[in-house]
Amino acid sequence: MNATIAAVSRSAVHGFSKPNEPSLRLLAGLGVEGDTHLGVTVQHRSRVAQDPTQPNLRQVHLIHAELHEELALAGHRVAAGDLGENITTRGIDLLGLPRGTRLHLGDHAVVEVTGLRNPCLQIDAFQDGLLKQVVGRDEAGNVVRKAGVMGIVLADGEVRPGDRIRVELPNAPHEPLERV
Repeated sequence: MNATIAAVSRSAVHGFSKPNEPSLRLLAGLGVEGDTHLGVTVQHRSRVAQDPTQPNLRQVHLIHAELHEELALAGHRVAAGDLGENITTRGIDLLGLPRGTRLHLGDHAVVEVTGLRNPCLQIDAFQDGLLKQVVGRDEAGNVVRKAGVMGIVLADGEVRPGDRIRVELPNAPHEPLERV
């Protein structure tokens, strides 16, 4: 597998899209330095409204660049950071990873995958009809979420476009990703 970081993005304010940056600093147990979702406890507004004391399992949002290409074929123009992701990857099947997978990003940073992003209606405010492209159902009627994965930072490190990604799978049995 030849996985790399395609882009890195962050925003200091709550909003939908995040501007690209030349690099990001990941902080263990907290998330992306300077990002609005940085914190030990949940920072996503809808989750804070439910219970502000719950742990932040959504410190880092990763989306595969291949999703942007798939969306383009469906008539949507989406670039890195547009869907609120911090790290855009290339060459890795993020959605197929089991829970607990560790992604070694660049020289030092490590992110543990906690689950699937559950996109909300804000995605249609960004581009009409986009929600149907990233959430659907398979042949068996199961919900399929394609808007990336969420993770927690285990080890500090600087990450930038072009950095390699090394995948470390958890011990078997593997647990499939659920929405987080």
